[in-house]
Amino acid sequence: MNMKRILTAAIGFPLVTILLIVGNKYVIDIFIAITAIIAMHEYIKCAENKEVKIISWISYLLVACISLIHVIPAEILGYASMIGIPLLLLILFLHVIISDMKISFKDITFTLIGILYILTFSVFLTLVYGMEEKIIGKVLIWYILFSAWGTDVFAYAIGRRFGKTKFSKVSPNKSIEGCIAGTIGAVIACLLYTLALNKFGGFEIPYLVIGIISVILSVIGQVGDFAASVIKRYFEVKDFSNLFPGHGGMIDRIDSVMFIAPFAYILFLMFL
Repeated sequence: MNMKRILTAAIGFPLVTILLIVGNKYVIDIFIAITAIIAMHEYIKCAENKEVKIISWISYLLVACISLIHVIPAEILGYASMIGIPLLLLILFLHVIISDMKISFKDITFTLIGILYILTFSVFLTLVYGMEEKIIGKVLIWYILFSAWGTDVFAYAIGRRFGKTKFSKVSPNKSIEGCIAGTIGAVIACLLYTLALNKFGGFEIPYLVIGIISVILSVIGQVGDFAASVIKRYFEVKDFSNLFPGHGGMIDRIDSVMFIAPFAYILFLMFL
């Protein structure tokens, strides 16, 4: 199991790194849209365990639209964001009416949750990468990844060895010691990244600000991890899929990243 985790990470990390460095915002939009489509597919399949009929066509269509974030004019996106939720609810309730209750309120509720969970969080990754302020998104996106990965690595390593105080029944294997270690790991990873940017990239990013931001993002990422566990417990699955050997499915890999993204976007706008 450990070897599978290491091998998957050894292959996946360089590929993601190359894509983020070489790609542009349009390429990344497509990449994140594909990632979200895979995540949505996992969610829909898991929902079948509870005999929930997700409205798949609208779910797939909306997450696929992530690929158009930087293609559609900003004014149209603004109108779409305002009318989006009312229009989505209208479509979902129409399904209940037209299907003569073969599609239930439970079905459209889980459809809405899946769309909000995967689409809303994923779209902020594209927004962060597309930032063109003083510090470009291609640089900032790594704070999200280092916050998530630093947390995961330290929480797993320290929690497995020293974790004794269980945190929550939602995820019995997680300990308070591991959660604290994860946050420390995120801070270390982000500060080292900042040191490299300031020393070799000519940036002047304040370490104190990054330290505070990384703590916040790490805690939020761990909430995202617990949120995924809540969903899996309800659907009675161990992992969302077996897409990545030793790591589970796409959602298992990006659950904390998705939660971090919107808050990172706001914090970057406010403080960097």
